Amino acid sequence: MAKHVAVLMGGFSSERPVSLASGNACADALQAAGYAVTRVDVDRDVAEALVKLKPDVAFNALHGPYGEDGTIQGILEYLAIPYTHSGVLASALAMHKELAKTVAKAAGVPVAEAKVRHRLDAASKHVLSPPYVVKPVAEGSSFGVLIVREDQVRPPQELTSDEWPYGDIVMVERFVAGRELTCAVMGDVALEVCEILTEGHVFYDYDSKYVPGGSSHVVPAKIPAKVARRIQEWSLAAHKAIGCRGVSRSDFRYDDRFGEGGEVIWLEVNTQPGMTETSLVPDIAAASGHSFPELLTWMVEDASCNR
Repeated sequence: MAKHVAVLMGGFSSERPVSLASGNACADALQAAGYAVTRVDVDRDVAEALVKLKPDVAFNALHGPYGEDGTIQGILEYLAIPYTHSGVLASALAMHKELAKTVAKAAGVPVAEAKVRHRLDAASKHVLSPPYVVKPVAEGSSFGVLIVREDQVRPPQELTSDEWPYGDIVMVERFVAGRELTCAVMGDVALEVCEILTEGHVFYDYDSKYVPGGSSHVVPAKIPAKVARRIQEWSLAAHKAIGCRGVSRSDFRYDDRFGEGGEVIWLEVNTQPGMTETSLVPDIAAASGHSFPELLTWMVEDASCNR
């Protein structure tokens, strides 16, 4: 009898559309791989829905708050339903950019100087010398990220808006120039390094991630072998230090303007990376010898509680 997989998707964070795309792509591939699949558009009654469904495994395709921050993971632990990706603590820790950086730095991973402030403080005066980046401390998909350029006299005034939806605490981080690189970890193995080429965007923002033609992926990245090895080592170190399970993806900036040795800086780890067939992790997995159905099958068979 085929294993019954409930694919959790949608939810009610700002990343709902991305999660629906990930979830439907995963559900289609898992059905093609022979699993019995139920698609669950997650709402506040998700626990009740799962009790009725009684799946063998929950495939977590949620993104953002409630799906990526340890909340749904806690519900699945209570219900004793094995699930994919990281557990409660690692998910909460990775979602909090400041705490994740603290743990990664302690594990020897290079991070950029940063300070955490109330958004109104960050709007009143420069917390760091420009250029710098302002990020909500616990959002995904680059929501609310603001770039402050070197010649910018005032901090970003968007932070003072009553309509600001990303929470009151922000992280102000030194801007690192250079190339966008990312590396996936699958279990305890770092896969190929990928370069993200953004078309007409200063950084890998929401549109360059999800709008067709907004970015392209070069995998394996055309970088020196020693730089690629360092990135793989640091991706695995961050994955382990934060306590990630299953698949994660670490993002980096590589500044090689003054020589190929350059500066490599770890930005964050994603415990719930996008999972459409053209997303970064499936592209990286394919270049590392794992087809999309094979990747998803591995994730389902890796699922457990107490992650």
